[in-house]
Amino acid sequence: MKKNARLLLASLLVGSLVAGCSSGSSAPAGNGAQNGSSGGNVIKIATQSPLSGAQSLEGDGIKLGAQLAVQDRAEDFKKLGFDVQLFPQDDQADPKIGVSNAEMLISDQDVFAVIGHYNTGVAIPSSVKYEEGKLAMVSPANTGVDLTEAGKKSVNRLVARNDQIAPAAAKYAKDKMGATNVFLVHDKTAYGQGLTDEVRKAFKELGVTELGYEGVTAGEKDYTSIVNQLIGLKPELVFFGGMYAEMGIIAKQAREKGFTGKFMGGEGLESTDMYKIAGPAAEGIVYATVVSDIRSEEEGKKWVEKFKTAFNKEPGAFSPFAYDATLVALNGVEKAIKDNGGKKPTREQVENAIRATTDFNGLFTKVTFDEKGDNKHSQVYIYQYGKEKAEFIGKAGE
Repeated sequence: MKKNARLLLASLLVGSLVAGCSSGSSAPAGNGAQNGSSGGNVIKIATQSPLSGAQSLEGDGIKLGAQLAVQDRAEDFKKLGFDVQLFPQDDQADPKIGVSNAEMLISDQDVFAVIGHYNTGVAIPSSVKYEEGKLAMVSPANTGVDLTEAGKKSVNRLVARNDQIAPAAAKYAKDKMGATNVFLVHDKTAYGQGLTDEVRKAFKELGVTELGYEGVTAGEKDYTSIVNQLIGLKPELVFFGGMYAEMGIIAKQAREKGFTGKFMGGEGLESTDMYKIAGPAAEGIVYATVVSDIRSEEEGKKWVEKFKTAFNKEPGAFSPFAYDATLVALNGVEKAIKDNGGKKPTREQVENAIRATTDFNGLFTKVTFDEKGDNKHSQVYIYQYGKEKAEFIGKAGE
């Protein structure tokens, strides 16, 4: 998702990230697209995320995080004789657009890696194309389990999977929030339903009573039917698998009708826009996410200021992980260049170099990919919305 929303930065997210989309090259596919035999010295790192529409705040944050990493490493590549460039694409949080963009990226012989996506439901079908084109993908946000279960050599991610997030969230809900019963809601997407189904299993194992399990349609403005069930059943906790826009509306409408139970979800609930949508009803919403509080470390504080100086706005929730994901991709490209005698590598060489990443120290996370492309060092963190910002609670399980 989609998938690890954030205020990640607990006190960090204040501004909305503006959408922007670069037009794509339509260079014909062929040997050049597969073996790096294009002339010239251009190396493109693409991004795929929603740069327009309701989720553009987070999508643009991914793009800008990647852009900063490219800028930081541009001089290193110049010394190697290459011009590294960011090539951002707007997938509009739409699987069809994501796949279409993926086909275009594969046809461009200068594209050697993709940073994305934001939505798991877009990442999974797009990854089929990346695999066909041997184009490496490094995700800073997708948590859907199925993404890395298909054995694709091209697909990698920095963040924890839903089957890691769900047990941590359920345990926190029971032990720390006192939940003995729960009503489960999801948005019918690969990310939202996938997370909810994993949480459902975790709650069952913990002995938490399930009072309901329902799906809603993302993008609607009225969730009265679900709200009325909550009013009638009075669950102690509502777990929502989906994005902040829908959670904000449900929370607002439920509070206006007198619902007093608690709300919880995954990293899809991370966004400063939660306050714009839910108003006072945002306060108290808890979410489990894959992103830590970057301002808790001095290096993180410095990076935030660097980001603000570069773009005149605050980072998005996944900007830091997009930054690290891009560093991982560029490290793989650099290794492939050197292993290829200083010449432009093939996509397959880059794909293999990225998958072989071991104990790479990004600014925000350590990265070692396993045979599936999952990061062995991923973690899960808990946040809670306060009156004005999301507050970092700590690492799940501590």
